[in-house]
Amino acid sequence: MINSVQNVSNLSMTRALGAVDTENSVSSSATTMPGTAGAASGLSFASVMGSMATDTVNSLKSAESMSFAGIKGTATTREVVDSMLQAEQALQTAIAIRDKVVTAFLEVTRMQM
Repeated sequence: MINSVQNVSNLSMTRALGAVDTENSVSSSATTMPGTAGAASGLSFASVMGSMATDTVNSLKSAESMSFAGIKGTATTREVVDSMLQAEQALQTAIAIRDKVVTAFLEVTRMQM
């Protein structure tokens, strides 16, 4: 199901970000603010957004595999629920960021030159 999303370049809104390898990346357990991570290390906006998208995809894949493990009986109900809640929060964050980008784009297009 989630394996159909192989990289961020498949998404129509993020073609300028380039390909992000979701198979070899490892999501970190530390949480940082997106603005501070890019400002402190000199990363570009595109690379920060790409890494956030990669982390979201990895979270969704992890939740999917954990749900299958729950069905097989190898994972506890709590582990499955925690994984699903984490994936839901990551997806809601990605949707909120997308909505803000679309709103900003619409505001720019309404500006008078």
